[in-house]
Amino acid sequence: MAVPTVLAPPTPEQQAPPPAGQRRWYDGTAAHVLLVGLLVVALYPIAYMIGTSFKSPQEIFNNLDIWPREFTPGNYSEGWAGIPGVSFGRFFLNSAVISTGVVVGNVVSCALAAFAFARLRFPLRGMWFALMIGTLLLPHHVLIVPQYVLFNYLGWINTPLPLVVPKFVATDAFFVFLMVQFMRGIPRTLDEAAEIDGCGPYRRFFHVVLPLTKPALVTTAVFSFIQTWNDFFSQLVYLNDLSSYTVPIGLRLFLDSSGQNAVGPMFAMSVLSLVPVFLFFLFFQRLIVDGINTSGIKG
Repeated sequence: MAVPTVLAPPTPEQQAPPPAGQRRWYDGTAAHVLLVGLLVVALYPIAYMIGTSFKSPQEIFNNLDIWPREFTPGNYSEGWAGIPGVSFGRFFLNSAVISTGVVVGNVVSCALAAFAFARLRFPLRGMWFALMIGTLLLPHHVLIVPQYVLFNYLGWINTPLPLVVPKFVATDAFFVFLMVQFMRGIPRTLDEAAEIDGCGPYRRFFHVVLPLTKPALVTTAVFSFIQTWNDFFSQLVYLNDLSSYTVPIGLRLFLDSSGQNAVGPMFAMSVLSLVPVFLFFLFFQRLIVDGINTSGIKG
């Protein structure tokens, strides 16, 4: 009768993973290659746009490489000159004014509305909150006609008012919902302590809840700015005068002004139009990361 072989348990040295210096060099290589490939795919359009902005009109259609054979920096000066009578700087100024107004309106109004839904008690609060969430299901194009009729009756057409004023009444339900969810995570004991100290709803909002909602405020500001800066449809509907056009509409003018296609200047101005968005995101990037870190230990 054969005696069964008993295997000895592995020693702690055999169970422990090898030191970092002795690990196989190809561990995780596939993941890094995949990430690098995705990064190349994501950055290729931007690199092609930057390279095309320095190409001559003939080379744009004949050279499909990223970088030009001969640099043509004149595309930037020609594009900045814009069209006769209006420079492209005017379009930048209009976009900056509208985007700033939208950011301020969304941050202020959505924060107030979110505080009411998240921290206050009033009749039919659940119904009003459900109706607000229901507005997310309505396509923007369905509302554009009645809104245009209303703003035309008020005499706001061809002004920034139709694009800015509605933001001060919390019309972006997504940002209200974002802040409501964030405020619900703030401990209610802070409100109770503030009430004991004699703070009313407004003081609780400004001195207790609002400072702790900084990550949600920054997120709302960043996405509001990017969305407004890149908006084309709404601005095309409400802005009719050439001097009131914004950057997205101004870029479209390079394709049909005077019956010619100025592709080189259009690419040059497209590169410049990315700079404010990049700087705005870069400026608030640290605050967004800090908000993610602090939200993990909140409550």
